[in-house]
Amino acid sequence: MNAVDGSDVFVIGVDYGTLSGRAVVVRVRDGKELGSGVYDYPHAVVTGALPADTAGDGAARLPGEWALQVPNDYRDVLRNAVPAAIADAGIDPAAVVGIATDFTACTMVPVKADGTPLNEVPGFANRPHAYVKLWRHHAAQPQADRINRLAAERGEDWLPRYGGLISSEWEFAKGLQLLEEDPEACAAMDHWVEAADWIVWQLCGTYVRNACTAGYKGIYQDGRYPSEDFLAALNPQFKDFVSSKLEHTIGRLGDAAGYLTAEAAAWTGLPEGIAVAVGNVDAHVTAPAARAVDPGQLVAIMGTSTCHVMNGTELREVPGMCGVVDGGIVDGLWGYEAGQSGVGDIFGWFTRYGVPPEYHQAADAAGMGIHEYLTELASSQAIGEHGLIALDWHSGNRSVLVDHELSGIVVGQTLATRPEDTYRALLEATAFGTRTIVDAFRGAGVPVKEFIVAGGLLKNRLLMQIYADATGLQLSTIGSAQGPALGSAIHAAVAAGKYADIREAAAAMGAEPGEVYTPIPENVAAYEELFQEYKALHDYFGRGSNDVMHRLKAIQRRASGSLLASGQAAVEVQA
Repeated sequence: MNAVDGSDVFVIGVDYGTLSGRAVVVRVRDGKELGSGVYDYPHAVVTGALPADTAGDGAARLPGEWALQVPNDYRDVLRNAVPAAIADAGIDPAAVVGIATDFTACTMVPVKADGTPLNEVPGFANRPHAYVKLWRHHAAQPQADRINRLAAERGEDWLPRYGGLISSEWEFAKGLQLLEEDPEACAAMDHWVEAADWIVWQLCGTYVRNACTAGYKGIYQDGRYPSEDFLAALNPQFKDFVSSKLEHTIGRLGDAAGYLTAEAAAWTGLPEGIAVAVGNVDAHVTAPAARAVDPGQLVAIMGTSTCHVMNGTELREVPGMCGVVDGGIVDGLWGYEAGQSGVGDIFGWFTRYGVPPEYHQAADAAGMGIHEYLTELASSQAIGEHGLIALDWHSGNRSVLVDHELSGIVVGQTLATRPEDTYRALLEATAFGTRTIVDAFRGAGVPVKEFIVAGGLLKNRLLMQIYADATGLQLSTIGSAQGPALGSAIHAAVAAGKYADIREAAAAMGAEPGEVYTPIPENVAAYEELFQEYKALHDYFGRGSNDVMHRLKAIQRRASGSLLASGQAAVEVQA
């Protein structure tokens, strides 16, 4: 048990990631993390057959760009991770004064008027569009393309706030896909809800949209959404999507959305009636946890994907950004967001499918994980020794091209190429992707003065040094292994009235810096040469010189569509 002052009060931060939910107990007076609990989603990411499919080999298979989740897995985090964190901390639950959550975004849940997810409604469990569309669901790219073309043609004033392009990951593209591919499910849905807001609804019984996802993912700017006229031009049936499915009360970050219900108190073991903070996004809550709330402090939350967030004093239009929102991170500043759709996911994919058994056996014999083993092998190489350049688009490109039809590539492979060569090239590719984002910020007049990393990947020292060398920026890591959960706890403390605002809470509760990586001049020069090659490939494949990646996606979509249709027919016959 942790020794705690009997007069201390505590808050809970819950971080909903791609594969699991993590809860942390934090002391309000100083931000000390006293205990944690983790719960893996039983259904993980649904990319094959739906959980409800029982037709065996005849069950419908989801196309490659689909990524769904099961909302009850999120409730189970509250039932399991929160009690585990309280037990680990050894505190009296009665001393907890608030709870806050953060979520991956844009992750969307179609629900009925009372918050019941559509997949839990009788008759909808076998329909893909009734499930949660995870942030990395990229099957709405055709809808995003139409939104972008129409917005550009009409000169919509909100488009420059998003770098000129709307992502297939966001609310409107996914909503339009739902309408066009399953109009019956769309009609049955009463609310199109960010998972960040749905889980808060589950906790306090009140539906409040958070200002962060509304601004960054819901095209909510200057107090309004895209017009009915614009939506009708996309599809006449989409005209009232905002008024009938999306629009709702918007809560300010750090405010209380409501108070813990008796049902949620029973799930979590927490006192009924404590403050439940307005929902938020995993990346944005991490900035206060890193004490990075001043302009020019770029925070990269590196996990399966990477999200880059930063505050600025002025509104600038940055090409390819995920968005700029007034008060999107803290009140009084413009919050900028960019990101990379695949980072840790790329490394995981390669170790799963691109590394031969003898490497796994050697790692086991050395008592190392496969990532650790490959990193050790790659660390001995001189920069450029592997002769490779990779593009980090295995999950599409979020920034600065905002195009999820793009795909990964490795150039320079020979019969002498070894797994550690490709692994290092993939590490470097993600660093070059971040460098591209930094350059875009600076080119638009948004200074980047500091680079701070949070998330699970900061443990890889080679990767951190590569990022410092590739960007030319001194890199520091957050001194917490649970940055988003700590950030959520900071918001919970503000919602509970223990601090006046996020800045004050961040100063008292934010984590101290961890390790610092300084760019090595000779490495910076070596990576500059490789970055120019990356940039040439980036523009060649990403800016229209060669659309082979788009053509391959179109071929794949046609083939996958035929497979899905035949699978659905098989399910209907067996039903």
